[in-house]
Amino acid sequence: MKILAVVGTKNTGKTTLVTKIVQEMVKRGHQVGTIKHTHHDFDLQGKDTWKHREAGAKMVVGSGETTFFLVNEKTELDKILKTIKNIEELDYVVIEGFKHVDYPKISTTPVKDDFTITNVDVFQMGPEDIVPLVDLVETRTYGLIPGANCGECGFESCLDMAKAIISGNTSEDSCKMKKFREVELFMGDENIPLNPFVQDFIKKSVTGMVSSLKTGEAGKSAPKIEIIIREVEGS
Repeated sequence: MKILAVVGTKNTGKTTLVTKIVQEMVKRGHQVGTIKHTHHDFDLQGKDTWKHREAGAKMVVGSGETTFFLVNEKTELDKILKTIKNIEELDYVVIEGFKHVDYPKISTTPVKDDFTITNVDVFQMGPEDIVPLVDLVETRTYGLIPGANCGECGFESCLDMAKAIISGNTSEDSCKMKKFREVELFMGDENIPLNPFVQDFIKKSVTGMVSSLKTGEAGKSAPKIEIIIREVEGS
């Protein structure tokens, strides 16, 4: 799952650009999700879900033709991305806002930093400009940074490799950790990097144990296995 942030000041066309990028990505067959950073409340005052939150519910879930989650607290971006990854298998997540994150960005103003792929003037863009822009996004974006700093990619740190991807000097394929990322370990919300040997060891151990359980057809066809170990007081 690759990540792109569209950043810029108010009224510079961020939402317009996000919709154009998403439309082109979907046209290319990608599964895409979006995240919107806002200073406003998403829930409308007086609605039933708003009343549930006012009553003190920590989380409110709306389920019908669509499903949405409302959490009564600010949630860090990496936690949101982790949750999305567990819910849906997406190719890209396009973020509107979050200008200080260490993910690839397209800026709708002249401001840029080490993670800016390019700057665009949305109001001067023609329909023909979106195709080369998404071409650039496909080659210069990456997913959650492993944080292993193993040096196997030829760079001193994962962040250095990320900056090289953005500048077009390497690709995410150079990351040995991502190449074999069949197993992921989270301690709380922190993603713990695992080298290929450890991943293979855990995968074979867990799948071996699961295969001996009476899981029925679900166990045979499940695309992934999730294990959650919690600290229980007094245990």
